[in-house]
Amino acid sequence: MPLIEARDLTKIYRAGEQTVHALRGVSLEVQAGEFVAIMGASGSGKSTLMNILGCLDQPTTGALRLAGEAVEALSADQLASIRNRRIGFVFQQFNLLPRTTALENVELPMIYAGVKPAERHRRAQAALERVGLGDRAHHTPAELSGGQQQRVAIARALVNSPQLILADEPTGALDTTTSQDIMRLLAELNAQGMTVILVTHEQDIAAWARRSITFRDGHIVEDRPQRPAPSRTLANAAEAGA
Repeated sequence: MPLIEARDLTKIYRAGEQTVHALRGVSLEVQAGEFVAIMGASGSGKSTLMNILGCLDQPTTGALRLAGEAVEALSADQLASIRNRRIGFVFQQFNLLPRTTALENVELPMIYAGVKPAERHRRAQAALERVGLGDRAHHTPAELSGGQQQRVAIARALVNSPQLILADEPTGALDTTTSQDIMRLLAELNAQGMTVILVTHEQDIAAWARRSITFRDGHIVEDRPQRPAPSRTLANAAEAGA
């Protein structure tokens, strides 16, 4: 059974008399353990698809199953439950609470899940250690570099043991070297069995994935496997393309 099964997804936005077709009959499957990059220009539909896959939005028409569970017609509370149980999110701007420590930021999803404080602390510390920040647990975001903040965000995404990581432009606010470090971490998590779907407009970032899907005008125009090249540094790739 695919982890994600989408059939004929459409998404229509209406603003006054204007109608925007963000998705036009998109179908795809993602198997557990895949590392997928979704690419496309601004307005191509890739972020709309990410929001639907992440149960942050619902399609206008079409069917979506996540781990065999039909989600396209669920209530807001049911969607929130699926997000908390099955999906970890990583965003471009980290979305950390500025006045709380790294450990407290990582604990947040478990508060919503009703996990007891001692267990929250243990699991948050373990998640920080998993991303190489065990010694930064009591630092606030202002005391961390951009790359460290993104690692905290990844630890937060992992802490409820999700089946799927959705990363929306996770390197967009980072420099080239730090971007490479974050992509190496995501690749390592994928190698350990985590399913990762990445939205990016940067070819060098997408090159870390094992499958590339390209969107244009609400359609999938290319869906192909690829051999990831983590040994090829982003700096070298930039020089090669110069």
